[in-house]
Amino acid sequence: MRRVVRGFWGPRREPVEALAERWSTTLDRFTRLLGPAPGARWTWRTAPASGPSRLLQPDEASLLEALRTAQAADDWSAGNGTSLRLVADGVPPGWKVEVAGLAGGTPEFLLQSLVATIVSPDDERLPDTDLLTAVAEAWRPDHGDVSDRAVTAALKKEAGFRIGTPSVGWAGFLSPGRAARIPADWPAPRKDLPGVGVLLDIAEPGDTAGVVRAYDALRKAGALDPLPQPMTGPTL
Repeated sequence: MRRVVRGFWGPRREPVEALAERWSTTLDRFTRLLGPAPGARWTWRTAPASGPSRLLQPDEASLLEALRTAQAADDWSAGNGTSLRLVADGVPPGWKVEVAGLAGGTPEFLLQSLVATIVSPDDERLPDTDLLTAVAEAWRPDHGDVSDRAVTAALKKEAGFRIGTPSVGWAGFLSPGRAARIPADWPAPRKDLPGVGVLLDIAEPGDTAGVVRAYDALRKAGALDPLPQPMTGPTL
């Protein structure tokens, strides 16, 4: 099974040291949620757009070096954000975990993001809401979701969803400004993340109809309005 765990936000300038801390927190929590044994630590390798990959440990010092290398290779990183893509090494057969981020920049039209793509055996039940919580608490995004290709296809076909606009999947995350627009009669379970936003447990994996209904209700209530462009802040 393949799923994608995502968070998106607007411009937020941050020093590379802050990004290294966010990255380290994310990788540590993902390993705890997905790792083969309690306390296990995966190693990771970079997957740059060009040039060789290299192994690294998920500690702040190693990530700081990787981020600085990425910045040096990208003349646009100061404005657009620092891009880093990592692939987990040492995962069990049938698994793949890739985490890609673009963060720390202040572009007016390009969203900052953290996107984790997870492939697992079909009989594995993954902690989707916990994974999205990890992204939300580490990165403080504007919105986020857990979904797959079937969800995206259903939203595009049945609800008019456009790529690049806020969405939800089996789980969804909304920043406080968006959460304030959730309909009063919202039926799905929700969990407040103090100082961060609201996590929505919307449907079981495979239930695209439930996701479409939730998306339509949130969109009509304004909770999924796109960030104004040019963007001036990280959240709605």
